[in-house]
Amino acid sequence: MPLQLARLMRPFEDFFKRQAAGGIVLLAVTLLAIALANSPFSSTYFHFWEIEFTLGSSGFGLSKSLHHWINDGLMAVFFFVVGLEIKREFLAGELASPHKAALPIAGAIGGMLLPAVIFFLFNPGGMEGRGWGIPMATDIAFALGVIALLGNRISRSLAIFLTALAIVDDLGAVLVIAIFYTSDLNLLALAIGAIFLALLVIGNRSGLQTPNFYALVGLGLWIALLKSGIHASVAGVLIGATIPVRPRFSHEQFIGKAEGLIRTIREMGTASGPFHKQEKMGALLALEHVTHDALSPLQRMEHEMNRWVIFGVMPVFALANAGISMNFSELLTALGSPVTIGVVLGLLVGKPVGITLAAWLAVKVGLAHLPEGARWSEIFGIGILAGIGFTMSMFITNLAYPQAELVADAKLGIFGASLLAGIIGYLMLSRPVRPS
Repeated sequence: MPLQLARLMRPFEDFFKRQAAGGIVLLAVTLLAIALANSPFSSTYFHFWEIEFTLGSSGFGLSKSLHHWINDGLMAVFFFVVGLEIKREFLAGELASPHKAALPIAGAIGGMLLPAVIFFLFNPGGMEGRGWGIPMATDIAFALGVIALLGNRISRSLAIFLTALAIVDDLGAVLVIAIFYTSDLNLLALAIGAIFLALLVIGNRSGLQTPNFYALVGLGLWIALLKSGIHASVAGVLIGATIPVRPRFSHEQFIGKAEGLIRTIREMGTASGPFHKQEKMGALLALEHVTHDALSPLQRMEHEMNRWVIFGVMPVFALANAGISMNFSELLTALGSPVTIGVVLGLLVGKPVGITLAAWLAVKVGLAHLPEGARWSEIFGIGILAGIGFTMSMFITNLAYPQAELVADAKLGIFGASLLAGIIGYLMLSRPVRPS
């Protein structure tokens, strides 16, 4: 029976292991949120996210709506994983080599600046102008989901280029949030946050690898930044940047300890039943600990938390933020809004043109080379996929606009542009890879 159950569960496990699964789940949850926001349960849907929750006691604690806990708290976990990815890419990934990093960095800069300029042209001032950061972002989950659906019709070098570009894009979005979408600063809270950050750096430098230390001190940093006026999502990136990259055991140490334990386990013989003797169980657990400590804390945390972010944090964020309620006349009005037009053109035009133009300039002046076997039309197609803004764009929308009308206009633009970018990008890149 357990064997049959495992066989039945295997297709579901394989589904959730696929890169495309994250984008599919996120799309399904988004459609659910839109359906709920325009259903007879609309008032219940919106009221639910405004329920107040208090962390701590009523006299000493944080009291926020469920919507704010998701955007300020749960999304800090998302940004923590972003911080881990950024650190890994700059230390050991495609961004570790200056020559390899030049093309995605140049593309990301162009893909952030031109969309912001296009948005500003349609919204040059007033409250609407605060949304210039919305079309700058790329949703890496959706973009890589489309790449996964393309399969072998796209070269690995182009997929790596998009990943590296999206990582730099995320870093740019975090800097934009920290610098331009910060309210009045509380210097005392900021100073306390600096102390917590210093503790995290000291823990890293001293080789401390206990996850609980980084979790507890990181929680203090998150609270301090939440009170300082800097958006608490920045805390997630800072915590991720302080996670150690060196494993407790080197390759040689791991091999030596693992071989010794395996030899000990082999000498103990085969268990007569499903349970092991105390000595053998101790050796097996020791082998598990040795294997655990052969991975760097950064790589282990990124691997373990990535699925929780993709299948947990991001869908919950989408469910809480993607719902917009509009009748037909409001929809027509929103389609003509300068905010909607600025977001759509920024993502659909600004992203691909900015990325392609900046990449072309970097290649032209000799700073970078095209990915192996790639053509400029494919770089443009990757730029279109980078126009899938979604998660980060919605996040910046919530920071930029306090008015529900402007939020609805921006979200409509994000949904429309992201959907078109995914479809057009897929069609443009949906050709078999040429033989080398």
